Amino acid sequence: MNVRTLCLSILHTREASGYEIRKMCTEGECSYFVEASFGSIYPALSRLEEDGLVASRVEHQSGKPSKKIYTITDAGREAFVAALCEPFGPDVFRSPFLMFARFAHLLPRDLVRKRLDERLAELDKEIADLKQMESDVTKGDSPTHANDAWVVRYGIDCLEVARQQLNAHMGELLALAKDDEPMADAAQ
Repeated sequence: MNVRTLCLSILHTREASGYEIRKMCTEGECSYFVEASFGSIYPALSRLEEDGLVASRVEHQSGKPSKKIYTITDAGREAFVAALCEPFGPDVFRSPFLMFARFAHLLPRDLVRKRLDERLAELDKEIADLKQMESDVTKGDSPTHANDAWVVRYGIDCLEVARQQLNAHMGELLALAKDDEPMADAAQ
């Protein structure tokens, strides 16, 4: 999967402005699928339009700048389905928290405890956000809503397992940390 396919996936369900697509790709429900930077979305949309896979129109707004609204074409729908049929690569998971955990033995126990508590709070927030998203997507009765609910549930389950793992084994990480000492000494 790539940014082009991600843009087509959004436009497959509704028309959207470049800004709306960017927001969905970087912070919204589509941010979980493929990493898409701000600088990659607009070039992808331009290329999709050049290739005839999307079309655009300018929508004028009073008191605001005009915006470009993108829609998927029939050729774009076919290209999207074809992209879904292609083999996909492995899931990519990167975690600054796991980097921290790997070197917890270099750090004071109080700091490790603080970071573990912060991570648990982050997981709780992510789980709550996904549960809200699940509630929102289950209000519809189309196949897309059912699929969205399945995907969101998968995400919730993954995060809940991560939280359970952290709760069950945080004592091991704390035991590996240094006895509490000032951070200046810990950096040496």
